[in-house]
Amino acid sequence: MNPGKAIQNKINGVKQNFADYKKLDSRDKKTYWKEFFLNNALYILLIVAIIYTYIQNSNFLSAASIVNIISLSAANLPIACGIAGCIVLTGTDLSAGRVVGLTACITASLMQSVTYATKMFPNLPVLPIPLVILIVLLVGGIVGWVNGFFVAKFQLHPFIVTLATQLIVYGLLLMYIMINGNNGQPLSGLDQHFNDVVKGSVVSFNAGGARIAIPNYVWLAAVIVIIMWFIWNKTTFGKNMFAVGSNPEAAKVSGVNVMRTTILVHTLAGAMYGLTGFIESSRIGSNTANTGLNYECDAIAACVIGGVSFVGGTGKISGVVLGVFLLRIIFVALNFLSINMNMQYVIKGLIILVACAIDMRKYLVRK
Repeated sequence: MNPGKAIQNKINGVKQNFADYKKLDSRDKKTYWKEFFLNNALYILLIVAIIYTYIQNSNFLSAASIVNIISLSAANLPIACGIAGCIVLTGTDLSAGRVVGLTACITASLMQSVTYATKMFPNLPVLPIPLVILIVLLVGGIVGWVNGFFVAKFQLHPFIVTLATQLIVYGLLLMYIMINGNNGQPLSGLDQHFNDVVKGSVVSFNAGGARIAIPNYVWLAAVIVIIMWFIWNKTTFGKNMFAVGSNPEAAKVSGVNVMRTTILVHTLAGAMYGLTGFIESSRIGSNTANTGLNYECDAIAACVIGGVSFVGGTGKISGVVLGVFLLRIIFVALNFLSINMNMQYVIKGLIILVACAIDMRKYLVRK
């Protein structure tokens, strides 16, 4: 569609909505605003929190802080894009964080510098980065395939399947970091070229007298988002995913291979977790069994905030991106306000609970 025409259609839509609103009586107008504030309560609270944090600490919206928020968000975009597909199918994926941890440790072990004293594989040279990416995609994809197979073949709830694979992957991770006498020690000492490629910078700018660099993985995350948007919106697979999420029985009658689609969605999600692990291995620099812990919680919260509904068949990649950024802004704001780390977990839990409650309320109202 022509961009100018699309903008004009949106303007016409706003005008029509305003005209419809003017026709409402006072009682209906009150109901309209009540529904508006209830459905958008989380966004309103987020905006209030941002304004309050800026008032308390003006550095919150400084150039350095904004780049930091963008960088932290970019690191979490692949896992959120992956888990969003599972939510579209009315499911979830509790194994996501552990897959990130496993692939991060695999990446770190394969990319340790040859001169590092406690290199896990001392006789192994630093592998080419494209090969490592293929390895983590394969590892993540296999876990995702297993999840999708058991969900589709045996009609098991994704919660149960991914809870099981979460434990399996964590066990494999613990065994992996023990091999070759590593004994669970953090995997660090990564090759400098690898770090330069992932968290180095080719774009930087001056702000406030300081040089601010944008990490390279931000651009990698942008490419992933574009690819995922194309898959969701421009491919038969993407259309089938939404059809299965909306009504699997109707999708099956329409000729959609429900089992194949379900398996592919989970496999793609696993591949996204692998890419997240690849990024995290360099971003963190010192990878342990705790790498990736609870990453799935943040990803699920971001998806729900961004409009990916647990009732299935609803969601946009743009919404996922928005959700990731909004959630990361809140987490950074909590640090600027010096909120206790323990209290931050409470707030994260409340955000997930409120977001899911609002999502379900919208669904019930539509019914």
